[in-house]
Amino acid sequence: MIMKKTLMMSACNPVFWALVAFASPASAQTAGQLIPHNVKLESADYLGKRAVKITEDGQVANGEAYAVVKDAVFHNGAIEVELAGRPASGSAAAARGFIGIAFRLQNDHFEYIYLRPTNGRADDQARRNHSTQYSAYPDFSFAVARQQAPEKYESYVDLEPGVWTHYRITVEGTKARLYVHGASQPCLIVNDLKLGDSSGGVALWIGPGTEGYFTGLAIKAAR
Repeated sequence: MIMKKTLMMSACNPVFWALVAFASPASAQTAGQLIPHNVKLESADYLGKRAVKITEDGQVANGEAYAVVKDAVFHNGAIEVELAGRPASGSAAAARGFIGIAFRLQNDHFEYIYLRPTNGRADDQARRNHSTQYSAYPDFSFAVARQQAPEKYESYVDLEPGVWTHYRITVEGTKARLYVHGASQPCLIVNDLKLGDSSGGVALWIGPGTEGYFTGLAIKAAR
């Protein structure tokens, strides 16, 4: 059976989750379905869509800012979402609007694939080549990946900061694929997920200095 979670809004509950399963009616759940981890959550109307706004709660170490989807357990399947990331006001020059999804989260370890929106149209080919990124927390950061296997876990895709972007990942065993803008072909291929063939939670993830927006989250388990 395929399970799907969708991020929506309502007049009485600014942010709520609807859990939809085949052969079962939809049921609305409150914003308590998102558990903040070093982040602040707000409801927002952003570029014509109702969304959850996520920002860091104070100074947060790289990789440690995210909101966990309560009760979501993911092994194989697909996760898709509309997201928009941009550098927050007053952020450091190195901020890129880092934004993405963490998955198979357990015991403070997780895989994650994210975007660097300001790199997508940078006037520098090396930066463009670093528009997407796979990492595994805590031991396989972007810096470790670049040292061990330059370019293998990053790729180019056309992005703009602060613009709604369709993001989709598929996961099977130790393989993951990232699809952006509804493309039929992946822009990033990972064949060796560092945490192995595991299961765990799902989280909305942001990097240092990011103002992030998420809507329309769908988590679909493989049959």
